[in-house]
Amino acid sequence: MVDKIIRIGTRDSELALWQAHTVQKKINDLGFKTEIIAVKAQGDIMLDKPLYELGITGIFTKTLDIAMLNGTIDIAVHSMKDVPTALPHGIVQAAVLERANSLDLLIHKGNLDFLSQDGIIATGSLRRQAQWFNKYPSHTVVDLRGNVNTRMQKLIDNPWNGAIFAAAGLERINLKPENFLNLDWMIPAPAQGAMVVVAMENDSFCQEVIGNLNHKPTDICTKVERDFLRTLEGGCTAPIGAFATINEDQIELEGILLSIDGQTKIEIKKQTTLSNYRNFGVLCAKEVLENGGTDLMQSIKIALGTQNK
Repeated sequence: MVDKIIRIGTRDSELALWQAHTVQKKINDLGFKTEIIAVKAQGDIMLDKPLYELGITGIFTKTLDIAMLNGTIDIAVHSMKDVPTALPHGIVQAAVLERANSLDLLIHKGNLDFLSQDGIIATGSLRRQAQWFNKYPSHTVVDLRGNVNTRMQKLIDNPWNGAIFAAAGLERINLKPENFLNLDWMIPAPAQGAMVVVAMENDSFCQEVIGNLNHKPTDICTKVERDFLRTLEGGCTAPIGAFATINEDQIELEGILLSIDGQTKIEIKKQTTLSNYRNFGVLCAKEVLENGGTDLMQSIKIALGTQNK
């Protein structure tokens, strides 16, 4: 069985391939053979519509899910923030790798005067858009889609003041330019900066091998964040941020839910003992829902036209 070649599925963007090769090296270091199989994801092809309008769960993961279910690949590597909170039947989380930089960055063109005036910012994320509007209500936000390289080129080609990127992605492929600003006030997407490897539920061999790559603190924090997301969203794309940290025997969660225009914001910051992490994200989300989150989520669904979907 050791002679089995583990087929690693990945999107074909530079960042996704970097992530797949990183996992490949770790598996090879354990003494197992691997092969990388790259496929183009629907989210990379359909660049003419905002993500929330496409109405597809896991637009960046669905192609790889299908490849796993039909036996083309054995495992898949994802940016964990792109993975739906409910995995397809038959697919399980096998490992979460240690989280990299979780911050969002503003990539700009060398002049930050627009921060105190009118400005145009590009992002394809409702979470980033809403938090930006909350802080800079007079600014304009334009949609920005595509892989990291495509988005960076679009920023260069357009008269925008800046665009928002995940720090981890830019750092992984050495694409972070000189002109950037750490957005340490912006709560990241749940699991931002973490990579996850999924396998088939009935594939005990791959699960056992990949389990060696699991980073337990990141696994715990991302579970709390994704539980918070899942409990809030109810299948609806919404501006939700969550970030959990562990400090000795305590775990803290900072979460946020905003209206699309950023003008309504519900925040939560709580901590509990690390031994109570399993239901912590759910409890925090329920508190947000009780403090106006239920009505806010309904208004978001109406605004996005998803209430009947």
